[in-house]
Amino acid sequence: MAGLNLRFTDEELDALRERAAAEGRSMQAFAHDAVISAINEHSRLFNEAADHVLKASAELNRRLA
Repeated sequence: MAGLNLRFTDEELDALRERAAAEGRSMQAFAHDAVISAINEHSRLFNEAADHVLKASAELNRRLA
């Protein structure tokens, strides 16, 4: 499995440590899941926007076909 090194300020690292500890998880697991969640949310928002555009332009697309 590939790895990635991240750099945090002392304050950011403290916040990460505290949040992970509050959830009973390692910092690595917490950070990994946060990144994956951000990726999935971006994909979800993109898909919602694409669906909206397709629905909004459906009539125009039908007439142009």
